Amino acid sequence: MLKFSWNATDHVKALAPCRFLHAPKPGLLPSGRRAAAAAAAVVSCYPASKAPTLAVVSDGSGLVEPWSGSLVDRLRLGGLTEDGLSYKERFLVRSYEVGINKTATVETMANLLQEVACNQVQSLGFSTDGFATTSTMRKMNLIWVTARMHIEIYKYPAWSDVVEIETWFHGEGRIGTRRDWILKDYANGQVIGRATSKWVMMNQETRRLQKVNDDVRDEYLIFCPRESRLAFPEENNGSLKKIAKLEDPAQYSRLGLVPRRVDLDMNQHVNNVTYIGWVLESMPQEIIDSYELQTITLDYRRECQHDNVVDSLSSHEPDENLEAISQLNGTNGSAVYPATEDYRQFLHLLRFSGDGLEINRGRTRWRKKPMR
Repeated sequence: MLKFSWNATDHVKALAPCRFLHAPKPGLLPSGRRAAAAAAAVVSCYPASKAPTLAVVSDGSGLVEPWSGSLVDRLRLGGLTEDGLSYKERFLVRSYEVGINKTATVETMANLLQEVACNQVQSLGFSTDGFATTSTMRKMNLIWVTARMHIEIYKYPAWSDVVEIETWFHGEGRIGTRRDWILKDYANGQVIGRATSKWVMMNQETRRLQKVNDDVRDEYLIFCPRESRLAFPEENNGSLKKIAKLEDPAQYSRLGLVPRRVDLDMNQHVNNVTYIGWVLESMPQEIIDSYELQTITLDYRRECQHDNVVDSLSSHEPDENLEAISQLNGTNGSAVYPATEDYRQFLHLLRFSGDGLEINRGRTRWRKKPMR
């Protein structure tokens, strides 16, 4: 095992000017001779008097722990992959994370996606006080906010099951970035879900969106896969499908929802996962009793503050593309659902109760609950 020291706060600053577009990164390095060679390559880009020393700790599982192996790193069941361009972590489903179906809730799954994403960027040395803000973003008072989230769950894990989640992110032009996930049952390696999201930059003071400039891109592109890798590589997949606005009156509604203090994130707006819960609040009870959520897509239009009051609206939506979607069998392990499967699809709208302005629009697809 190789052990070196590494100043994490200088991690992004140090690598950005070196432009390591093809070499492994500090703290992300494979073990053995490749690790030593990569470490030497990184150090060689500095003047002798300022050269950093690097941390390389491999647990033999194909995952690489960042720099010095802190207590947090040792307690997490995961780490960066050997090429440093994705991150895998295992999670034990706990009793308080399951719902009435005796399986993990969709909110639990969404929280795990958020957790593994944050752990990746922390391992890369990005700031932990602003959801992966780079040094340039912090100087310009910029933060990342979610523009779209798409989650597909093929099989929900039960209490005490272990889920392994892999995540990575991409450059997405000048308006933001994209993050993808693959979820597996750790016991048998079966893909049980996939997800993708789009993120844009916002000025934390003015709350206005801002284009991604070259300085910010240089700081995170070095950690993106060199070739396109998508959780949903299929053409016309559901993650790309436009969501029509649900017009009032809706078939089902839940009015007057109020954010709790616990719903706020570190950027002082309602956490992304809370919107999922609000969407489900207006679902009819007969669907909740007999079906389970297979797919959810949310487009985020406005941020919600702690003093806002929210209405949740839902209506049935016929699926004209059922046959095409049901035959998808992607390279990342998507399940094939026969056209005869009993399912239901809904459109959703979250709006401010007072002025009716749109906060979020969504689509969900529900499948008949399996026999347990």
